[in-house]
Order: sequence, then C-alpha cells, then structure tokens
Amino acid sequence: MKRVLLILCSLIPLLGLSQVEGDAAQEIQEFTATVINAQTEFPLESVHVVNLNQVKGTITNPDGKFTIPAAVNDTLYFSYLGFKTQKVRVTNDMLRFGNTEIALTELAYALEEVVVRPYQLTGYLEIDVKNLPVNNAYQYSISGLNASYEAGNKSPSAVTKVLGAILNPADLLRNLFGKKPRQMRKLRQIKEDDNIRDLLASKFDRETLTELLQLEKVDIEDILNNCNYSKSFIKTANDLQILDAISSCYEEYKVLNRNQ
Repeated sequence: MKRVLLILCSLIPLLGLSQVEGDAAQEIQEFTATVINAQTEFPLESVHVVNLNQVKGTITNPDGKFTIPAAVNDTLYFSYLGFKTQKVRVTNDMLRFGNTEIALTELAYALEEVVVRPYQLTGYLEIDVKNLPVNNAYQYSISGLNASYEAGNKSPSAVTKVLGAILNPADLLRNLFGKKPRQMRKLRQIKEDDNIRDLLASKFDRETLTELLQLEKVDIEDILNNCNYSKSFIKTANDLQILDAISSCYEEYKVLNRNQ
C-alpha cells in the first residue's frame, strides 16, 4: 500500500508539468505568415485573414505578410477576390518556426449572359412606371424599441405579425437563439473588429458569416424571417447588413428572454 502511495506521489509532479505544458501550448501568440498565389508564387496583398476562434481579423501587406493573434488548433480563414477561400489549422510548428506560406488558388469565372432589359419598356415614362415591380417591404417602428421591422406589406395583419414576433414567448427565435448561445455571443466581438466588418461589407454569399457564427445558411434565413425582414432584404443585403440585422434581433431577444 505504501509503495502504491509513493508511486502516485511521484506521478503528481509529472501530471502537473504536463498540464502546464498543455496550457502553454494553448497560449495565444502573434502568428506571422505569408500568403502567396499558388500558380505564380507571388505574394498577395490585401488578403483578408480571420481567426475564427479568437474573432480577430487582419489583412496582408504588399509583401503578402500578416500577423494575427492565434493559438494552437485555431482556424484561420482566408478570403480574397478571385481566389478560392481557404481554412488553415494553426499547428505548433507554424507558431514555432514562423516561415509559413499559405497558397491561395485562383477561381475560374464563366461569364453568363447579361440581360440588359429584364422588363418590357415602351419608352413612355407614365406607362413604364406602372409596369415596373414595386417593393412592398414596409417597415414598422414600435415605441420603446430602437429598431424597425420589415413585414412584407402594408396591412393590419402585417402589423400583427410584427407584434407577434416580438411579444410571443413561444416564437421560433427562442429555439434558434437558445440553441446557439455561444455562436450568438460572437456577434458583439465580430462587430468590434474593423477588418472583419470591412470583409463582410464586401461579401454577399453568407459564406464568411456561416464560418464565423458556425450557423447554416438556413439558420440565418430563419432568424431573419422570424425577425420579419423581407425576402428582398435577405437576398440583396451584404453580409455586414445581415450581421447587423441578426445582432439587433438577438439583442431584443435577450431583453425579452430576461423578462420571461
């Protein structure tokens, strides 16, 4: 029995040392690397780099170099116009040696036929104005809430729909936000980083948003639908506008959830 105790006692310092080494491996460091064109091996300037774990962003300099806070196993997300987006997992060797090169691959674009005149216009303003589609997405403001809501059309039922989405405790928003608390907490961090905001302002495909929030595109659409944003807004807004819309909706959800 004494021998067993002695063995356990001798193992305790080793376990503590391994724990310290493990914690050190997860320490956040300044990670520097270079982004190049996979075809030409030339450095790429102004590539957006986002650490999805730390929610930090930066861009590459004229030499293709960037520095960003990172820890082992963090995922870096690279985005550049005309190139395929890429995710890279940070390893111990990458942090230790600091001469990492990330190669991005160019995308081949096939130009589609452009329709110049999607509507049958006559050239007479009074007639053509009547033939153009009208955006029926009206917004409603409610006293006490610093936000407005799109509800599709101007009718009493639309107003009721807005009120129901805000005041109904059984609304689908509770399920969507309640199941994704960690992802939703990232919203505030994302909005505070100017580099990430600049990247999202240039995006319309929701790809970067899904990576940052760890949500599916259908989840994003469900959130906006249940916040009563119009289909035209959901389809045409850039990723930054979508982020701000989700953030506004989430803040109101938290207020309502706290009062339940």
